[in-house]
Amino acid sequence: MKYSLIILTVTLALVMGCNSSTEKKKEKKMLTAEHIPTVVTSDIEEGIKANIAKKVKEGGGYFHMESGGKELRLELVRVHTEYLSNLGPRRHFACVDLADVSGDVYDVDFFLEGDPGSMIVTETTLHKLNGKPMYTWKQRKDKTWYRVPVQEASNDLLGVIEGEDKFEFRYEVTLPEMKKSAKIWIPVPQSDTFQDVRLTTLKTPVEHQMLEEKEYGNSVLYMELLPEDSGKKVELVYDVSRKEKKPYEENTWPARYLDASLLMPVGFRFETLADSIMGDKRYGGTLMRARALYDYIIDNMSYIKAGTYGTGDAVYACDALTGNCTEFHSLFISLARSAGIPARFAVGASIPSDRDEGGIDGYHCWAEFYAEGKWWPVDISEANKYSKLATYYFGRHPANRIEFTRGRDLKLEPGPKSGSINFMAYPVMEEGDVPVFPKTFFSFQRKSDKETL
Repeated sequence: MKYSLIILTVTLALVMGCNSSTEKKKEKKMLTAEHIPTVVTSDIEEGIKANIAKKVKEGGGYFHMESGGKELRLELVRVHTEYLSNLGPRRHFACVDLADVSGDVYDVDFFLEGDPGSMIVTETTLHKLNGKPMYTWKQRKDKTWYRVPVQEASNDLLGVIEGEDKFEFRYEVTLPEMKKSAKIWIPVPQSDTFQDVRLTTLKTPVEHQMLEEKEYGNSVLYMELLPEDSGKKVELVYDVSRKEKKPYEENTWPARYLDASLLMPVGFRFETLADSIMGDKRYGGTLMRARALYDYIIDNMSYIKAGTYGTGDAVYACDALTGNCTEFHSLFISLARSAGIPARFAVGASIPSDRDEGGIDGYHCWAEFYAEGKWWPVDISEANKYSKLATYYFGRHPANRIEFTRGRDLKLEPGPKSGSINFMAYPVMEEGDVPVFPKTFFSFQRKSDKETL
């Protein structure tokens, strides 16, 4: 009996062991079958490009969509690589600029499903028309997102953080392929009354020096490069605390900001246009006259990144009535100065208010004008996008931004052989005598109060 019990116990143990092994094999097989490939942003970029290319081929050379009963014939302008996102297992998001044959530019949101190399589009929606959003996004606590109509959105969903904002800002430059020696100049933001900027990380492939631009007090990182530095990276990381900017006093000479610059002429057609815009208001106070110019640009310009844009050419802006933030504010400055109102230009980056980390969609610029003994901040391109914020942006800049440099026609020593620099947001680089354009990427990480203690 004793031996029978021993044999039974051993047999059960073997059976249970075999069953356990079998279950583990089944579990392992199931996990293998359900293995989900790792997806990086470049996979999503390739996925959306492949889907658009397929639709373009099927559509006779155009990506077709419908908006308000109108058939759109669209061409790919760019993929917003800074917004590519992996939403979960085999679920992805992409945002793309597409230009219609009419000249209108649409910002289109795509949702995709699948693995690298085999993604399909499941949903497509028009997000913006010429920079003006039809809706915005809000994130739930579970990290998923939902749409909010612009008219129902709060200021923070429309790009505005009031009071104060704190974040880490990363400026990354990838050097291009070089066949000869080169030089590069990179803007370095400085602390002032409204922003406290601390450089925490600086990585350069060669020795560097800091240059001071004397006219406006800008600081610039300068390096001399060799062909063997091709493909290397320059990284600057900043710890930033920024306050909302309101009208403020400054110990400066405002009259110096009445002069023309190379791409912001003063007088002639701009004086005539400013007079016609202001009408009887030209006999009013400076604030009234400045607001008339501000409203004119909001009502008449379209935020379109097409054609010759991004240079801040006030003549082009006046003729085309299109462009990005540089055209909006260059036209305002030329009109204001021609009307006897001191005005000035600054450029940096706008930090997203609807999320706490990630890439940033390039640079942003703005202006200030002088009235009633103070400098008044304005952001006309943002007011053009969000009409409900037009009053806010006449006299306010939100806390969620960082300023790189001020002024136009910047002179440095040593400087580029091409002469003065129009404005500095991205690096200026020359290989020999030829301008080159290194890949530049901005990103951020917002900080909580606990992180800043």
